[in-house]
Amino acid sequence: MLIKDWMSKSPITAKPATSIMKAAKLMKENGYHRLPVVDDEGKLVGIVSDRDIKEASPSKATTLDMHELYYLLSEIKVGDIMTKTVFSVGPQDTVEKAAVLLLRHNIGGLPVVDEAGTVVGVITDSDIFKVLVSITGVLSGGVQFALDLPNESGSLKTVLDDLKTHDVRIISILTSYDDNTPTRRTVYIRLHPIDDDRAKELIERLSANHTLLYWAKDNF
Repeated sequence: MLIKDWMSKSPITAKPATSIMKAAKLMKENGYHRLPVVDDEGKLVGIVSDRDIKEASPSKATTLDMHELYYLLSEIKVGDIMTKTVFSVGPQDTVEKAAVLLLRHNIGGLPVVDEAGTVVGVITDSDIFKVLVSITGVLSGGVQFALDLPNESGSLKTVLDDLKTHDVRIISILTSYDDNTPTRRTVYIRLHPIDDDRAKELIERLSANHTLLYWAKDNF
């Protein structure tokens, strides 16, 4: 899954000379929490967040009157408060890479830049959620089975053989690993909806032949 297929294109950006008051307005109007900051050529030079703006704004306890406050806010520029060291990704990078960066650095979004350094999009944690929903096929409902399997060649085939005997249709297969148990893996298999009798038979077969951790139905 490539970022170019999931990112928000034509992103709203700010420039270093943009006032923080205008940047705050852009964020509020578009529902963003951060804006890439670009130069006159559209090249990424920083990022500014709503938290940056809040920290730079005068306290509510200020003695400034309204005109003085607006003047002060108009004088503080994005370039004065932006973060200059920015984590970014390219449109040809994988969504998984973006997810790792978001998680590792505890941030909610990343600018997407092309080979010339021009901002061409933004990918956020909300976009990652959309990917998760898409690849799991959860919106199709059905039944999900989670199995604890040996982390070795052929272990999944035995499960698929059991599923084949019940003439079911697979929506998705996902695998997760635990560093503490490198010899095992958890496999999540989602099937198209089946009736209760077939589900019961399948649960009995999988429980008899494998370590079935759980099964769950999703209906939307």
